[in-house]
Amino acid sequence: MITIRGAVLERIGASRPYSASRPLAVTEVELAPPGAGELLVRVEAAGVCHSDLSVVDGNRVRPVPMLLGHEAAGIVEAVGADVTGVRPGQRVVLTFLPRCGNCPACATDGMAPCQPGSAANGAGTLLDGGIRLHRAGQTVYHHLGVSGFATHAVVSAASAVPVPDDVPPTVAALLGCAVLTGGGAVLNVGRPAPGDTVAVVGLGGVGMAAVLTALAHDEVRVIAIDRLADKLSAATALGAHATYTPQQAVDEGVRAPVVIEAAGHPAALQTAIDVTAPGGRTITVGLPPPDARISLSPLALVAEGRSLIGSYLGSAVPARDIPRFVELWRSGRLPVERLVSSTVPLEQINEAMDQLADGTAVRQIITF
Repeated sequence: MITIRGAVLERIGASRPYSASRPLAVTEVELAPPGAGELLVRVEAAGVCHSDLSVVDGNRVRPVPMLLGHEAAGIVEAVGADVTGVRPGQRVVLTFLPRCGNCPACATDGMAPCQPGSAANGAGTLLDGGIRLHRAGQTVYHHLGVSGFATHAVVSAASAVPVPDDVPPTVAALLGCAVLTGGGAVLNVGRPAPGDTVAVVGLGGVGMAAVLTALAHDEVRVIAIDRLADKLSAATALGAHATYTPQQAVDEGVRAPVVIEAAGHPAALQTAIDVTAPGGRTITVGLPPPDARISLSPLALVAEGRSLIGSYLGSAVPARDIPRFVELWRSGRLPVERLVSSTVPLEQINEAMDQLADGTAVRQIITF
């Protein structure tokens, strides 16, 4: 048992600003050693993502207290029994959906999320159902099998992918969620061909990662759509060929065969559907509130031969896809570090959640 410091969500649905209500407390927590098939990781960097905010604001109900953070990277310090392929001293990317490798969903090559992994995530446990976090004798739940807003984490080996030493911690952390989700949707579902246009609706960390991944393809035109002028300017700086507000995109008749929705808002998905060309694919990776609804014409899907596809974690198999993104980064075609809008200390996690809720940050990184 070791004592760590981490950001624990004490209550869900606190009022904003979070800098005043302080729903997250940076506190000491006891961390049990890794069990069979698990790793102890010293966290180096963790990204602040909407999937964290969705637990804070109550859009995703999870058990509390919960140590948040699901996009992280660090150094393996110890391994439990039966762990192969990972050794102490290696840098690993932590991913928020462990794949058991045995269920029917794991046989879909990433198109469906692992069933036991999803169940464990909902319950706030590790893949085997265990909990390694406690405080004063009481349970502290795991967030998506990672709990990366802490100095250390115990995770299932199925939640970790080793990366070479030359991949910096901030880049490695972003590979685990923003790039795997946004970029994975482009690589695994969109699959743009030379001459295609890819439109991305919603330019947070996941959307910007989709923009970067689309730009890594030869002869692909990239359109970025967001309601905030600063996000559009940032997309232009990354290399987007055209930018629009949602209303401009609809009014000007923008159409693309591959459209990625990454905002997690029904209005954004409606925009994405509206700008999808006949024969095209609307791919949604955002996570709106459970009661969100949109208006959809089934006739348009049929008569125009269009598809609406949900993509969780970018329909990725992390062990397969993270090395692909590493090679794109190494070649200079995927400058992941440009997604980082700021680095913040763990003690400012509530303020970071305010920045995220305001839509003013692309990716804030907590460094340790």
